[in-house]
Amino acid sequence: MKKKIGMFFGAAFALVTSIDTANAQVKVPENITALMNKYTCSACHRVDARLVGPAYTDVSKKKYTDAKIVELIYKPVPENWPGYPPMAPMTQVPKEDALVLAKYINSLDAKAKK
Repeated sequence: MKKKIGMFFGAAFALVTSIDTANAQVKVPENITALMNKYTCSACHRVDARLVGPAYTDVSKKKYTDAKIVELIYKPVPENWPGYPPMAPMTQVPKEDALVLAKYINSLDAKAKK
C-alpha cells in the first residue's frame, strides 16, 4: 500500500512540476524547460500565465538585471510581489543555471514588444 501511495505522489509531483510548453504562448527553448523542471521552478511559475507565482513575462517587465534575478532566486523578497505567497529560497540552483534562467526571463520582455 505504501508503495502505491508513493508512486501516486511521485506521479502527481512529476505532473505538477512538468512545464506545459505546448500551451504556452511563448516558445520555450528545450534547455530552459529542462532547467525549470530540474529545479522545480515550473511547480510555481509559467512563462506567460500566473500560477502560484508570477508569470516570467511579468517578472521581465520589472526590468531586473540578470544579477538581480539570480539574487532573488536565492533570497526572494516577498514584498516585490504582493498578492503572491512567498517564494522559498532556491539555494540548490547553481549560479550558472540561475544566470541562464535569468537571461531567459529578461529576454521575454524584448519578445513581448515585437
